[in-house]
Amino acid sequence: MSEDVAFLGLGVMGGPMAGHLAAAGHRVTVYNRTATKAQAWLSRCGGAAAATPAEAARSARFVFSCVGGDDDLRAVTVGQDGAFPAMQPGAVFVDHTTTSAEVAREVAEQARSNGLGFLDAPIAGGEPGALQGALSIMVGGDAGAFEQAAPLLKVYGRSVLHMGPVGTGQLTKMVNQICATGIIASLAEGLSFAERAGLDGDKVIELISNGSAASWQVGNRAKPMLQRDFSAGGAVGLLHKDLGICLEEAARTGTSLPVVELVRSYYETFVDRGEGKLDAACLIDLFNGKSGGAG
Repeated sequence: MSEDVAFLGLGVMGGPMAGHLAAAGHRVTVYNRTATKAQAWLSRCGGAAAATPAEAARSARFVFSCVGGDDDLRAVTVGQDGAFPAMQPGAVFVDHTTTSAEVAREVAEQARSNGLGFLDAPIAGGEPGALQGALSIMVGGDAGAFEQAAPLLKVYGRSVLHMGPVGTGQLTKMVNQICATGIIASLAEGLSFAERAGLDGDKVIELISNGSAASWQVGNRAKPMLQRDFSAGGAVGLLHKDLGICLEEAARTGTSLPVVELVRSYYETFVDRGEGKLDAACLIDLFNGKSGGAG
């Protein structure tokens, strides 16, 4: 059935996800902090744009968000002109932002006080997954709210799993980021080694793609690394933020994350240079002793 939905945040991930909802026949109203980006989305996908989160959410049964972090989520939900006060009782808010588990629980409590459902539903799969509608979505929150939202999540999610109560979606995303960023760093290190050793990089990639080192990261980031194409959407600035969240949670649970600490220090080098928008493939230049930049 066609639903009235709102989508808040039309970045590298949110724009394609909202587009899939529109293509599936849902009536989509979008909001983006930069209005020109919302207008560009309308020219591609149709639908309607709103000037505030509240305006976008007013008649929506489901409201989705994909914004920058904890403070951005607070802003679009309970900040000035936020969505929660405008939403109808019984509506469900689905947040795809990577945030702390703590803020997910905080915002969920505010949703409950407004008579709303809330799901923390961070995503994995990168820009290719968003474009192809093949994301992995890890969901925390009330099981009833999940059952209501699941058909819409499956429009752009290849794997959609309910992990447990509010916060478990974000905790699962932390596991993903811990694993993925470690693999990215080792891939950059390996390909840097291959270059210095005079190996044919394309042949190396072909072989490791079919061996014990095979992974999503090899399939999607290895060639961009060799080509010095750092334009994809896995920005080191966002990954630096994500790993900071992982380390904060680890401190609360007494967990040691030495690899995360090391990899985050690599990303910090690019953030400090003002190169936080480069894709994580740029790590190969760090190991080669070069500055970042698209090739």
